[in-house]
Amino acid sequence: MDQILDEVERRRGISAALVYPFMRSLMESPFPAPGKTIKVKTFLPGAGNEVIELRRPMDSRLEHVDFECLFKCLSIRQIIRIFASLLLERRVIFVADKLSTLSSCSHAVVALLYPFSWQHTFIPVLPSSMIDIVCCPTPFLVGLLSSSLPKLKELPVEEALMVNLGSDRFIRQMDDEDTLLPRKLQAALEQALERKNELINQDSDSDSDDECNTLNGLVSEVFIRFFVETVGHYSLFLTQNEKGERAFQREAFRKSVASKSIRRFLEVFMESQMFAGFIQDRELRKCRAKGLFEQRVEQYLEELPDTEQSGVNKFLRGLGNKMKFLHKKN
Repeated sequence: MDQILDEVERRRGISAALVYPFMRSLMESPFPAPGKTIKVKTFLPGAGNEVIELRRPMDSRLEHVDFECLFKCLSIRQIIRIFASLLLERRVIFVADKLSTLSSCSHAVVALLYPFSWQHTFIPVLPSSMIDIVCCPTPFLVGLLSSSLPKLKELPVEEALMVNLGSDRFIRQMDDEDTLLPRKLQAALEQALERKNELINQDSDSDSDDECNTLNGLVSEVFIRFFVETVGHYSLFLTQNEKGERAFQREAFRKSVASKSIRRFLEVFMESQMFAGFIQDRELRKCRAKGLFEQRVEQYLEELPDTEQSGVNKFLRGLGNKMKFLHKKN
């Protein structure tokens, strides 16, 4: 946690001997549950007794993610096109002038995929000496400095989405990026992200979870909602045999969705390694997963009528009603 490192650095600047008492006090404190806060009592010469509050993020994956950099570099429509391309495990190349921009934006787009994990080559900053990797026929997400762009254009790169982070434009694309996601859900994503500043300010005046009051928290919730709407009913199709082994009923899962556009999307997405890894993890677990995604799924399934397992318009209604799902306590 950055706050702990900052405190260690502050004490080390006075005397290295002050670091140990702080770390000891920290280790003796109970480990907080996700989203909870602990108070660590310490003593600092000249300042006396201090109480430091340390809050564990609801989802630690966001601790070092910077969505702000991503939104500064790219328009919302471009971000959604890149998100769609990664979901279908295509080849994506980021190009930027600065190493920090490549790193921040690469990690940010991968974070948008939660609860799924990118299963393929991921090199946020690819050294120019290794640029031939972009000729690989398998999926990848790599970042290149702008100085490598002339060489990149000379290489026989297979179909790939090339993104200039400095100019918010695609150097090369497949031209179908706007058709990869279910149309209504894509519109809902765009609507939510267009209103992000308004929603953050609105939440800061409410008693909702602090993490929803930040760009990171809100953006994360918006994309989680997309996955809740498309695959949130997966647990209803995990069956258990006599040996206690879990098995996923693939076709029944897909066919249970009322929306044709979501069914078409699932036909492709269910063939990805991301989806396979997600389901395999759930099949092998001895107990149910309890992450943020599962919490949102549980809330979602409780809200659905018994006759409707794919509340496609629920996303849109939720957004129109000021995204009430952000205000739910965990």
